[in-house]
Amino acid sequence: MKKLILSAVIVLGSLSIHAAVPTAIPVTQSVFVQDGYTEVALDAVPAAVKSTIEKSFPNTKLDKAYKNDKDQYKLEISTGDKKYTVFTDASGNIVKK
Repeated sequence: MKKLILSAVIVLGSLSIHAAVPTAIPVTQSVFVQDGYTEVALDAVPAAVKSTIEKSFPNTKLDKAYKNDKDQYKLEISTGDKKYTVFTDASGNIVKK
């Protein structure tokens, strides 16, 4: 029984040697993802797109709008503290991504 307890103490003691506290080095990482959309003014969003957002997502606010080369819009909308991203074409049809 002594040998069992002694071997358990040795094993646990050897594990604690490797439990040194690592030094934290702060790392700042910036990620910029280019998805082909450029930000446009909210006034530049077509009325059909705004109408679709108002009908499909009532009580939401259009926060930001982005447009790509194919005349598709990436719209950031919010309701309360929740934020959503919706993709539409220039006619206001919702595009699934």
